[in-house]
Amino acid sequence: MADASTSNGFVETEIGLLPSDWQVCKLGDCCTLATGGTPSRAVAEYWNGGIPWVKTGEITYTTITETEEFISQQGLDNSAAKIYPTGTLLVAMYGQGVTRGRAGILGIDAAINQACAAITVSEKIRSDFLFYALKAHYERIRELGHGANQRNLNMQLLRGVEVPVPPIEEQRAIAGVLRTVQRAKEATETVIAAVGQLKQSLMRHLFTYGPVPFQQADHVELQETRFGDAPANWETQLLDDCCVVQTGVAKGRKFGDDETVDLPYLRVANVQGGYLDLSEIKQITIRKREIDRYSLQDGDVVLTEGGDFDKLGRGFIWRNEIPGCLHQNHVFAVRADRRRLMPEFVAHQTQSDYGRAYFLSVAHRTTNLACINTTKLKAFPMLIPPLPVQQEITATLEVIDRKLAEEDKKGQAMARLFDSLLHDLMTGQRRVHELGLEFTVEETA
Repeated sequence: MADASTSNGFVETEIGLLPSDWQVCKLGDCCTLATGGTPSRAVAEYWNGGIPWVKTGEITYTTITETEEFISQQGLDNSAAKIYPTGTLLVAMYGQGVTRGRAGILGIDAAINQACAAITVSEKIRSDFLFYALKAHYERIRELGHGANQRNLNMQLLRGVEVPVPPIEEQRAIAGVLRTVQRAKEATETVIAAVGQLKQSLMRHLFTYGPVPFQQADHVELQETRFGDAPANWETQLLDDCCVVQTGVAKGRKFGDDETVDLPYLRVANVQGGYLDLSEIKQITIRKREIDRYSLQDGDVVLTEGGDFDKLGRGFIWRNEIPGCLHQNHVFAVRADRRRLMPEFVAHQTQSDYGRAYFLSVAHRTTNLACINTTKLKAFPMLIPPLPVQQEITATLEVIDRKLAEEDKKGQAMARLFDSLLHDLMTGQRRVHELGLEFTVEETA
């Protein structure tokens, strides 16, 4: 404990203000740390055995139950690799971006490579509490890394990492609260993933057979297209002939003496597959006379021009959530001729397997990314059923979209609650007994 005066029950420590009945401990003083190893890649017999082998990329603040690679007993015997038991706490020592400094817990017995640190706790600290403490101090830990090209951690640095150590019963209670909220958040994420898969399956059926029951699909007469089958009575027309494609405003332009105005605008980061993330809206400077040219209108289908292969052409419908909002040049605004097309139908079709197949067929590709231009978007072969059919398809999919939106809001609320509790409980700003909640706390250390 740092030598500092106590005020209002708190004391200044090496890692900030903490309750006066807490301690600060270096990992090397309250835990045993070790690493693993990598069998020689040149010996085939060392690999593809029955022993799970963990790499840093698999350490993601979760319980690790699967690994990409496996080693054999021979590989284990002829390397520094060692099997660690279920419940062992791991920390990633190497890695660019967000990987370095992340923690995870083994949900299986597994070997680890030399870039992973295995932590065995003493009687001073619980592993479940330490897992959350490392998460709370993630940014501080990862910044300890050093190196010319990649700022790696090492065993000396990790042993010197200081963590808060409340009384053991408070550790148990804190871990129990955080685990309960985390599991609720994960349960919501599981529901979102399941509903998302259901939506993709349903879209595949609707854009292949139309709004008919699954058992009647075999009776639907189909037409072949380059991007999948579709009902034979659906028309096909270029998007440019039934929609207006509006390009967006570029950043960093010069305006001279022109009168300008700053307005909110939609960026690529705001446009997701099947929904819009409007949590952060930035502003851009444009000429006043250009406002109408770049403004979004209610019902516009906004689509990104590029991204990962699985996100190409992602987007959805603008509902005028932010009046006067513009869009940047990497986001297209597609304005449907509503005499023939419902904007919702256009949006769903672009997100369907049919739409993705088209975008991938015409995209300019690099190693990891793909993009489309205005010409390719205008050439999209839009499937156009009668309006009543569009309405039926849209109504069906909107039920799922409402469920997704509801679960997404719930997930975001859980994430905010977890982050708030993680900070407050790990600094003692809130104590478990003050929460007034009942949590089931597991007894595992």
